[in-house]
Amino acid sequence: MPTISVGRDRLFAALGRVYTQDEFETLCFDFGIELDDVTTEKAIIRKEKHLEEDVEADGDDEVIYKIEVAANRYDLLCLEGLARSLRIFTGSEATPTFKIASIPRGSMLQMHVRPQTSQIRPYVVCAVLRGVTFDEVRYNSFIDLQDKLHQNICRKRTLVAIGTHDLDTLQGPFSYEALPPQEINFIPLKQEQTSRADALMDFYRSDMKLKKFLHIIENSPVYPVIYDSNRTLLSLPPIINGAHSAITLKTRNVFIECTATDLTKANIVLNTMVAMFSEYCENKFEVEPVEVVSHDGSTAIYPDLSCYKMEVSLSDIVGPIGISLDETQVISLLNKMQLQAELCSSNGEPCISVSVPPTRSDVLHARDLVEDVAIAYGYNNVPKSKPKSMTIGGRQPLNRFSDKIRAEVARAGYMEVLTFVLTSHEENFDMLNRTDNGNKAVIIANPRTSEFEVVRSSLMSCLLKTLKHNIDHPRPIKIFEVGDVVSLDTSRDVGASNNRRLAALYCNSNSGFEEIMGLVDRIVKIVRAPHINFGQTYYVPSSEPEFFTKRQCKIVMSDGKQVGYLGIVHAEVLRKFGILDPCTFVEIDIEALL
Repeated sequence: MPTISVGRDRLFAALGRVYTQDEFETLCFDFGIELDDVTTEKAIIRKEKHLEEDVEADGDDEVIYKIEVAANRYDLLCLEGLARSLRIFTGSEATPTFKIASIPRGSMLQMHVRPQTSQIRPYVVCAVLRGVTFDEVRYNSFIDLQDKLHQNICRKRTLVAIGTHDLDTLQGPFSYEALPPQEINFIPLKQEQTSRADALMDFYRSDMKLKKFLHIIENSPVYPVIYDSNRTLLSLPPIINGAHSAITLKTRNVFIECTATDLTKANIVLNTMVAMFSEYCENKFEVEPVEVVSHDGSTAIYPDLSCYKMEVSLSDIVGPIGISLDETQVISLLNKMQLQAELCSSNGEPCISVSVPPTRSDVLHARDLVEDVAIAYGYNNVPKSKPKSMTIGGRQPLNRFSDKIRAEVARAGYMEVLTFVLTSHEENFDMLNRTDNGNKAVIIANPRTSEFEVVRSSLMSCLLKTLKHNIDHPRPIKIFEVGDVVSLDTSRDVGASNNRRLAALYCNSNSGFEEIMGLVDRIVKIVRAPHINFGQTYYVPSSEPEFFTKRQCKIVMSDGKQVGYLGIVHAEVLRKFGILDPCTFVEIDIEALL
């Protein structure tokens, strides 16, 4: 859940009254947010710089409220949106109506999109805030909202990147292009010298803030760029803006552009930016549109600040909450949550028509209206009631069976280990002498480390790694694990399935093959049941590459179904894991025994 930091005095001034801390905590709870911490600017700086209490820190003693908000309430990520929402919730302000400035299409600013952008970031949406009045607090809030959106809905700029510019320093129309980095030269923000785009990638590798965004475009043959009609570079999204159009406290007209790989997210981000700060415009809550002209000749005008309608029956709203309210009461509660509602009828049944504003992108379904009505009504005010049907929770049969298997193996003298489900591709295949045919292992996209590239398809590598890290323990070493492996499965809606396995490893000066066979015999004996039939002989020769030939076998049931395998681990496999002593390994599918 994102947390925003706002000055207490500034927030109370925006709310139009002063609250005690208890009163404000109650207001936050009633609205569905939480006052997470109360601190000061000095304390925050001291914590960030790891300073001792007796060391003087910069900053002042202004009280800072840290407020936790819902992850999908992007309109609450800044002081302006939070204060406006609370004023509407308390009834001291009506929900504003956002307007698009009436401008002839021929006089409208244009953004021309070149076809090469489809290779890297295909979408761009734009808007203009005219006559904005900034002070230091408003400016900082404006910048902070961009950072919060970048971390949240923009997914660290991978989906959307926001650029804000002083429009008075630029000349339209604008063009959104994608060029080879060697052809891009400009002075980046907070720099004084012209740099080439590819050189900037190297320069920003040491920048603590920007280096985490370089991977988005650095390996692309073209980089996205935005120019004005004078070929002045506005930005190199999603990395850095140009210094020429940087906004300051004196900026009066702000040009906002959002480049994206997801057009829906881009619209939400643009709407949030203009809705929050259009209250500082000369014409309050009025936004100037920009026409985006695609390379195929199609055009679109942004932002789209229209409301969309939802019609929901009264029973569908109050029924899930378990309260009795009439239409007037529900409409009043919805209005408190910035949702303009009015009474209508559908097939003779009371129905409520709701206008969802552009700031409430989190409202997607009738259930979202139910949640907002419940918040406005007050969760503590919902009467307690016993459920109509009583159920008793219990453990899954597979988990109960797994614990019984664990206990039995532990009684045989084996020590249980717990290993990671993720492993490296090399350990899962090459180090076990196995080949990857591409249709078994689940591969992790963009892994954080080479040690976690795939989801394990066997427990063998995990136990061998554990043995390697505990190789100095006295012999014999007897370890086991009961855990899941994952394999590709086209019959499942997620494309993969879990399978519970038992694996045991014996390591000593001799192979201990008979020790592992004795453990298997014990497992077979205790799980015998009418539906589990192993017959008299359940060992069948096998030829797995991770074991010595003629020193391995499959474990099969009477119908020929394989439920496991065991063998003396091949010397080549042991060498790859750095193990000198012989080992025997067994792995059994315990789901097949349930």
